[in-house]
Amino acid sequence: MRSLYGKFLLYTAGIMVFSALSAFLAVNTYYHQNLKGSNDEKNMNIVRELANYIEDAAPEDLDFYLTTQAAAGYKLLLVDENLEGKRYGQSFRLDNLEEQDVMTVLQGKDYHGMRNFPTETFVTGFFSDETANTVGVPFTYKGAEYALFLRPDIKLLFTEVHYLLGGMVIVMAIASLLAMLIVAKRLIRPITQLTLATKKVGKEEFSGILQIHQKDEIGQLAESFQKMTERLGENDLIRKKFISDVSHDFQSPLLNIKGYAGLLMDDTLPAEERSGYAKVIQSETDRLSSLTKQLLLLTSLDQMMSPLKPVTYDVSEQLRDTVRKYRWLLEEKQVSLSMEIEDAELTGDPAFLEKVWENLLSNALKYTNDYGTIEVSLVSDETNVTIMIGDSGIGIAEENLPHIFNRFYREDDSRTIAAEGTGLGLSIVQQVVELHNGSISVESEKGQGTVFTLALPKM
Repeated sequence: MRSLYGKFLLYTAGIMVFSALSAFLAVNTYYHQNLKGSNDEKNMNIVRELANYIEDAAPEDLDFYLTTQAAAGYKLLLVDENLEGKRYGQSFRLDNLEEQDVMTVLQGKDYHGMRNFPTETFVTGFFSDETANTVGVPFTYKGAEYALFLRPDIKLLFTEVHYLLGGMVIVMAIASLLAMLIVAKRLIRPITQLTLATKKVGKEEFSGILQIHQKDEIGQLAESFQKMTERLGENDLIRKKFISDVSHDFQSPLLNIKGYAGLLMDDTLPAEERSGYAKVIQSETDRLSSLTKQLLLLTSLDQMMSPLKPVTYDVSEQLRDTVRKYRWLLEEKQVSLSMEIEDAELTGDPAFLEKVWENLLSNALKYTNDYGTIEVSLVSDETNVTIMIGDSGIGIAEENLPHIFNRFYREDDSRTIAAEGTGLGLSIVQQVVELHNGSISVESEKGQGTVFTLALPKM
């Protein structure tokens, strides 16, 4: 496969050749269509003046006269009555003048070879050095009839100016090609760096920094690539931490289940202890089941394998129903609940939003001590529904607030009192709220309680 640099050079050379060919065809066509007739007429006037002078002045030495005229920049062909020709000046490249055309001139008619020269795409009429591409007139010299044919000697017409212009064009072409080589190298260098960087990313090396500081499209591409690399590096760290956390959260209950199952195999174990061990195994199994369900839900949210199915529904009634599910736990812990829920509807996915209320309420109950309080409110306006769920529980340290929505995050203190906790609930809450174009905020004070506030657009 050719490199981009090689392709660039090939395209540049192709463009230069195509441009030269196009220019040749355009100029040649313009000559045939617009200049050929005037060129024929101009040279016809010159050859007529020569013939008139010969007839009027009758120079003693015709050969000398025609030789001097040829030296001025013309090619001449003199044909007598016997059809014997003599050339003056440089010889023609091709002698293709028809005998019939010569006889026509000897009979007194003019010959317009330049004007009648074939009009073809690749026929360079102006530069065709042929006897057929001439103009001819008859004249009489010392009682004899002659035919004089003339065309400019292109080589003699090329003066120093023409050579300077030609040389300038060649130098410009070479300089342009060299400049394109340098420019191509400079343009392709950052692409080469990007290619090497992508290979490193493919090997999961995300620490490289691109030294590309251009302000053009390539610079923008490099900046976007650098940001993408940094994001991939962050995601890679999160993924590794996620795998580590999942492994740890699975390993702990599995070890407990294995240990207590081994104890249950002791036939001498009292029934009371056997029942206690079985409850531990059941609790750990429930924890694994909950963890698995939440992981599947997170995967679904991440990959949108189960996209939202929004409908317009009564969110206030859904929130009341969710509170009723936890009535037994409220009574068990003697927790006081106050509700101020306005009637409201919004457009969203009821199944996912129900997970939000369940997670926030279960957390409030879990971390609120006996005889504590929980407050639930819903306020509706023209555009938004605002839900507040607060508790008088153990609260969250201020320095930990920025991390509570991270997956598997749990404070290293009494907030982990519920062994069945997975550290995924608030991450799920945040993702569901964001998928509904809403926002969530939290206020908390250690030992005083926590308040979550959600704002969801109605449409």
